[in-house]
Amino acid sequence: MSCTVNPNQEWLEADGLGGFASGTATGVRTRRYHALLLPATTPPTGRMVLVNGFDAWVETAGGTFYLSSQCYAPGVIGGAGTQPIESFNWEPWPTWVFRVADGTRVQQEIFVARGDVSVTCVAWNLLEPRTGATLFVRPFLSGRDYHALHKSNPAFRFDANIAPGRVAWKPYPDVPGVVALGNGRYRHAPLWYYNFLYEAERARGLDCEEDLAAPGVLNWDLAAGEATLILATEAQAAHLPSGTESATLLGRLRASEQARRGQFPSRLHCAASAYVVRRESDTAAAGKTIIAGYPWFADWGRDTFISLRGLCLATGRLEVARDILLAWAGAVSEGMLPNRFPDRGDQPEYNSVDASLWFIVACAEFLDTGAASDAESRVLRDAVEAILSGYAAGTRYGIRADADGLLACGEAGVQLTWMDAKVGDWVVTPRIGKPVEVQALWLNALAFAGKSEVRWQALFERGLAAFREKFWNTQRGCLFDVVDANHQAGTNDPALRPNQIFAVGGLPLQLLDQERARAVVTAVQQHLWTPAGLRSLAPGEPGYAARYQGGVRERDGSYHQGTVWPWLMGAFIEAWVRVHDANAAARQAARGQFLQPLLERIQISGLGHLSEIADGDAPYTARGCPFQAWSMGELLRLDLEALAEPGSSKNAGR
Repeated sequence: MSCTVNPNQEWLEADGLGGFASGTATGVRTRRYHALLLPATTPPTGRMVLVNGFDAWVETAGGTFYLSSQCYAPGVIGGAGTQPIESFNWEPWPTWVFRVADGTRVQQEIFVARGDVSVTCVAWNLLEPRTGATLFVRPFLSGRDYHALHKSNPAFRFDANIAPGRVAWKPYPDVPGVVALGNGRYRHAPLWYYNFLYEAERARGLDCEEDLAAPGVLNWDLAAGEATLILATEAQAAHLPSGTESATLLGRLRASEQARRGQFPSRLHCAASAYVVRRESDTAAAGKTIIAGYPWFADWGRDTFISLRGLCLATGRLEVARDILLAWAGAVSEGMLPNRFPDRGDQPEYNSVDASLWFIVACAEFLDTGAASDAESRVLRDAVEAILSGYAAGTRYGIRADADGLLACGEAGVQLTWMDAKVGDWVVTPRIGKPVEVQALWLNALAFAGKSEVRWQALFERGLAAFREKFWNTQRGCLFDVVDANHQAGTNDPALRPNQIFAVGGLPLQLLDQERARAVVTAVQQHLWTPAGLRSLAPGEPGYAARYQGGVRERDGSYHQGTVWPWLMGAFIEAWVRVHDANAAARQAARGQFLQPLLERIQISGLGHLSEIADGDAPYTARGCPFQAWSMGELLRLDLEALAEPGSSKNAGR
């Protein structure tokens, strides 16, 4: 009997280099990013889709039965139609059990084996003895940038290089070739399959139809044992042990991957490992980096430094944190860090006021662990000094320390804060002036630097006094979102947004007295808190958007206008605990009231992970990137640090 599988649940198998395999619980691809073999050709960037998926069916004495389904335009389901899925599990990796009409039960596993070589492994097994059961698999190939779509064309080369236990294809001369290792037989039968429809892309208002090439069919006698298929690029395959049967090799890879995943103390730790990847470069930036989210983000500065606190520091991966911070320390320019590390040949993008300040926060917390050598400490402290000196003197986009000690920033047409949506020339939330969370970051950075340099301490004290005087909104009993808006002294933006929470939680220093801190937490809890995270704008405010949906303009226009952001819960929960006496009872209450709903959401969209965003109104549907680093980073930081009992061993997660 088939079970009901949620088509919105997505699984992810990251390869540790920026590439990945991904799909849905139903097996139907709904995104252009769903693929079996999607490597990063210049790790962690240069991602290409090489093998999109496959059709699979079994032939028995009872007939021919599809295990897979495909969606074709205008919405026709081909293959099994309704998949004969008896069960689906995502731990330790995606595993399906299919029961077809004659009672035959087939188990299918997909996992990415990580190590010196990262490859995608697929295996099928009969779950009860049966004679005359033949499995057929037809792989679908493209060879495209992972943001693009593929169309039928005469340049695609279907030619197959066939050898015992191996078949290889080289669809385009400038695209990595694909190698399939397996214990099945290959029959060359080239076909084009037209008009695959990706429903999630259509819902996002993007191009959503694709043609894929199917060079041939692999088949196995399932009664003879496990059917194995290992997919790799030519370069990856060259590093696999030669002369080893695919079944033996897959068994070794499975055992190695089971052992690797078994080392993690919790599912949260295991999920966190997906975002920490190797950067391969001939520059000082080589080493480790953090992917901001799957499937479409690469490594971004702001996201990296926010995520690092939970993904690396809270989990004790101090060497990774050190490597990342040292790599970025060399990228300071006029006090700014680029908001994303440039790919080869690209120019750095210096368009963030807060990325550099988050870097300082992460540096301070890393240095506090004592894990840096004297030389490493000097490098990081020099970078901190360069950032603060650049900001104090004035740098790009009007970023400068004002006479009151606060940090002014912004000019027309530029989005500098984390609320950075821009559509053409339209900056949705420009926030020019002195944004509240930027001041919280600035003052925390000054306080850290002021411990060893008196001039920063003096600037901190002046800025803190100005912050407390200028940001309090007496009418609302909370903080303004921006003061001196548009660089006009005394002009304030009273919009009720979550950014004010960073004055109370999420950063080392609480900038407000307890009475005002409690008032801020109360306002945020009453108007912005949801079980999925904090709204980016309170309901009832001008421009509030209850749903994140529609085309690019509609979605970007609502991105920070009510859309919920899970990562903000780290600052909120920490602030809530602080204003409730920061004792064991407060931590326990916060776990039940605020953390538990987040933990429950790791099974609704990106399996094992938290999504980037959610709708502002109930039922708070998960939206955006289904696997988001800073959402997971803050979840871990809460679980292992902010809500952990003082002096106790770190919580193992859920």
